[in-house]
Amino acid sequence: MTDPISDMITRIRNAVTAKHTRVDMPASKLKAEIARILQDEGYIQGFRIVEGAAEREGRQTRQLIRMFLKYGPHGEKVITGVERISRPGRRVYSGVDDVTPVLGGLGTSILTTSRGVMTGRAAKKAGVGGEVLCNVW
Repeated sequence: MTDPISDMITRIRNAVTAKHTRVDMPASKLKAEIARILQDEGYIQGFRIVEGAAEREGRQTRQLIRMFLKYGPHGEKVITGVERISRPGRRVYSGVDDVTPVLGGLGTSILTTSRGVMTGRAAKKAGVGGEVLCNVW
């Protein structure tokens, strides 16, 4: 897989469109940090790292991230859009002064910085810039 973050975003987008209650994806530390930010910002109910089924007998089981999606009281989507910004073919970096709000502050941008993965607001407050992974609204 060339871009696991795009795969994660696509799985989330497809699951929300299909009104699923949960979505599973292969686990990594970066994906777990993105899921933590989505949980902290209120876009998902929560997530858990679980052991997946072994692909063949005798092979090691792989870890999965199980995200529990969140919907409004009448079934409306909490995540209305997810957009990948920086990708392997075109990296997008943003300095501390260039971190722009998503949808006028209604959305969240997720950055990977020298101090870890954080939201655009937290990066601006900490005075650091970094690679803009995605925008969520």
